[in-house]
Order: sequence, then structure tokens, then C-alpha cells
Amino acid sequence: MTGLSCRALTKAFPGVRALSSVDLDVVPGSVVVVLGENGAGKSTLARILCGVYQPDSGEMYLDESPFAPSTPAAAIAAGVAMIHQEGSLLPELSVAENVFLGRYPLRGGLVDYSRMHADAARYLERVGASLDPATRVRNLSVAARQQVEIAKALSQEARVLILDEPTAALGENESERLFEVIDELKTQNVGFVYISHRLQEIARVGDDIVVLRDGEKVAEWDSADLRADELIEQMVGRPVQAVFPVPPEPSVDEVMRVEGLGRAAAFADVTFTLRRGEILGVAGLVGAGRTELARALFGAEPADAGRIVIDGAEVKIGSPADAVEAGIVLVPEDRREQGLVLDLTMEQNLALPSLTRLSEYGVIRARRMRDLARELIGKLQIRGRAEQIARTLSGGNQQKAVVGKWLPRKPRIVILDEPTRGIDVGAKAALYDLVRGLASEGTGVILVSSELPEVLGLSNRVLVMSHGRQTGLLERSEAKEEVVMSKAVGG
Repeated sequence: MTGLSCRALTKAFPGVRALSSVDLDVVPGSVVVVLGENGAGKSTLARILCGVYQPDSGEMYLDESPFAPSTPAAAIAAGVAMIHQEGSLLPELSVAENVFLGRYPLRGGLVDYSRMHADAARYLERVGASLDPATRVRNLSVAARQQVEIAKALSQEARVLILDEPTAALGENESERLFEVIDELKTQNVGFVYISHRLQEIARVGDDIVVLRDGEKVAEWDSADLRADELIEQMVGRPVQAVFPVPPEPSVDEVMRVEGLGRAAAFADVTFTLRRGEILGVAGLVGAGRTELARALFGAEPADAGRIVIDGAEVKIGSPADAVEAGIVLVPEDRREQGLVLDLTMEQNLALPSLTRLSEYGVIRARRMRDLARELIGKLQIRGRAEQIARTLSGGNQQKAVVGKWLPRKPRIVILDEPTRGIDVGAKAALYDLVRGLASEGTGVILVSSELPEVLGLSNRVLVMSHGRQTGLLERSEAKEEVVMSKAVGG
């Protein structure tokens, strides 16, 4: 058959079989959606297709010719490109330099920047990104970086495009623009492998569905017209009800009061209270200022207007150290760049906020660190060992660790910024239970999420932002989807 054909792909790593005899067919002009929990083998399959890994056994064919890329460059040359979930951009280069990395247009032996910027602008326009091609990537938000990744892949004119969680950092409008681009490329006979945890996307984008579990293909359909509960049951191997735990009733006592908080060019005049045991959701579209608010409360990008009161006393939050001292902790949206030290072990990562407690006479006690790690791994049901390197864990287990490392400090306030971005339904359910557990113990929780059902399902109240302004503060009974969306677009 034409397109990409894979037969009996198998891949093992020390101690784990990541893929076991998996077949996959990608027909030109179609989208194959690959589903599964974290650790199911989705990313391993994608990395084999794009030449990052080589299979231990099995065969691949592209348009009926053998396809065995030894490097990503070889895969791209053959016509197979991939957008990675966690990003592969170089932050110190410009947007245009990243889009055409290794393929710079030349004139007279020198890089033709005018042409490169013009060509990059065309691809950025196709994904709905209003970005200056000369902007350095390090100055972009997570959502904007993802858009650059998509533009880069489109510029490679691939016959098969692998999208690994491409909408994880995108809002509704940006996601729909991506779907329109996919629709357009399908008419040009481009085939897609689309990996996602967002089940609501499947009917919009998918033609065929494949489900992986524990490295094996356990189900496939030639239609995307499927019930969510049927998909979830195949993914996790048991019936699952996608129901958010009802938030506990908070105390009447305030743990935090924010008055007129603002930071130039980011957000302004945000005012709210947070009660003990309350889950306060923060909703809004991409660019609304949600992440900027979270980082200001934590002191990562300090506010320059307004005041913060904790337990009745005003505090100055000029740095993360000030925030932690005041009892405020942040689980950032980018767990790999800001939440973990990927080349350290799990026990080292889990111990970082608690080094004083784990030390004696200035020396860290290895036994105490190991005991703490094992306690947290057990409590959070992390699939991993204390001595395991953090980067080798799945995304869901990494996220549990980013939350769990703060628990020994018993924070007053936990800020969660996109806590379920890029993780599967099983890991989401575990994090939802963890959030509810924190609130039940009297911790104030601020939940920032672009997943509106998540915000509405978990929160006691919802703060809505639009274009850097607070446009609503709704009680749970008032926070209906249409009301929140109206306020999120500035209504």
C-alpha cells in the first residue's frame, strides 16, 4: 500500500518492553489517532517512526519501499516529520531560524534573512500565529512555541506528519486553526499520526483510531464516531467514569487576599480572596494573563502593583523564595523546564524543597532522602523507582512528582498551572484526587487550566480573565460554560 506501513514493531528498554509487535498503517490523506495512557508506548512508536529510536524487530515501508531511518534527519529526508510534545526548539535562535534550522536559504554564500523571514511568516500565518519571525524563541509563551513547532513541521513538506500532543498548549481558537491546516494538508495527500489525550478532539480530526496499552495494540477502529467511555475503557483496561471529584466545602476563613494586583504589559487590577480548603479556578483563553498571574503570586515574575495578604498579614513576594517562606508553592505549566531537574533521580527531585529537613550538621542523609522519596512515590502512586532518572518517567508520573515534592512542606497555598497538560485520563484522575485531598486538608488551591471542564468540575469558584483583565469571579453555581466563555472573550 502507499503511505506508511509498520509491521510487528518491537522495542525494549532495560526492565521494560515499550512496544510489542505493533502494526500501524497510515494512508495518504488520512489521520490515524493513537491513544493510550502514559507509558502505553505512544511516544516510543512515534520516535521509531521519526528515526529517534530504531526498533529491535519489525519492518516499516514508505510508499512500498523499505523505510528504516537511523536519524531524524533521515526520516525528514524521506518525508516523515514529527512535532514533539515537549518541544525541540533552540531558545536562543529566532523563530525563523528555528523554522528553517539546517535549511537556511542562501544568497551569495550568506544566509538570506529577508527571504527566510518572509517564508517563515507564511508558515506562521497558516497556523494562525501572529509572531515576528525575528523574535527569539526564549521570549515566547509555551503556546507560541508550539505554534512555531507546527510551522516548522509544515515547512518540511512531509508526506507523513507525526503530531505528539500538538494542542496541549493551545487554546480553542488556535486548536481549530490547526485542525483546518490538517484538513487542508489531507487534500494534498499528507498522512498523519495524531497522538492526543484530548478525547473530544478525536471526532473532529480522526479517521482511524488505534489504542495502545502496555506496549501492545489492544483496539482499532476505522471510524472516529465512538463513545468516550468506550475509548477510556480500552485505554486503561477497565471501565472508567470521567467524573470530577466534588470539591470540599471550604472554610469561611481567608488564607489569601489579593487586591489590585498587576504587572506591566501582563495583567492588571486582579482582586480576589482564597479561603482555607477552597479550590479557586482561573479560566481564560491563551494570552489572558493566567500564567502571568500565577507566576506573579509565586514571585517568579513579581507584580509591580497591588498587595498580597496571607493569614491577615501583608507580604512582599519579590522572589520564589519569598513565596515559599510565606507558604505559597507553584506547580508550573512546563514541568520539564521548570518543575524537574531531568538528569537527577526521582529521590533527588522529590527531596529538593526539603533539604534542610533531610540534613544533619549540614550533610544530607541519604537514608532520609530515600525514605521520603519512597513515601511520596507510594502516596502518589508514581510508576517509577526512587533511584530512577526523572527524564525516563512518563509525563503523568513526572507531573505527580512536581506536585509531590512540595507536600512535605505543608504549604498554605498551592498554585497549579496547567497541571494535567499532556497526561492521560488515568493520571488526570489521580491528580484530581490529589487536588481534592489538598483542599480537604485546608490548603488553598489556585487551579489555572485551559481545560474548561476541568476548571468547572474541580473549582468552588472561578476567576475569569481576558486580555490581562479580570472579567468575572463566579460561584460554582454560576460558573456555566457559556457564562465563563462569554467573560473569557471579554463579554
